[in-house]
Amino acid sequence: MPESIEWTRIAHDVNGNPRYVCSFFELLTKAEKNAPLYDYQGRQIRPTKYEIAVKRANSIGGRKFHNKQYGGGIVFQSYSIGDTERSIREAVAKAEKE
Repeated sequence: MPESIEWTRIAHDVNGNPRYVCSFFELLTKAEKNAPLYDYQGRQIRPTKYEIAVKRANSIGGRKFHNKQYGGGIVFQSYSIGDTERSIREAVAKAEKE
């Protein structure tokens, strides 16, 4: 069984809905986590790991977290963290099969 995602509760949105932040690493496959950041000439490989995670999060309702308090975070608006966590696991599993 995969380990649980560590969530940080942040301020609610303008409509009063609860929001939670997790690390972008939770949205990467094992291969993506272990992939190099730079090519053999020292140039940064695009897309970066963060860009991959943000794109995957967008497909399940997550957004890039624009705040200094949690660098590299993905924010989700959710009343059910369990369902959100399940969606993340399914998205990562789908990406691993591709």
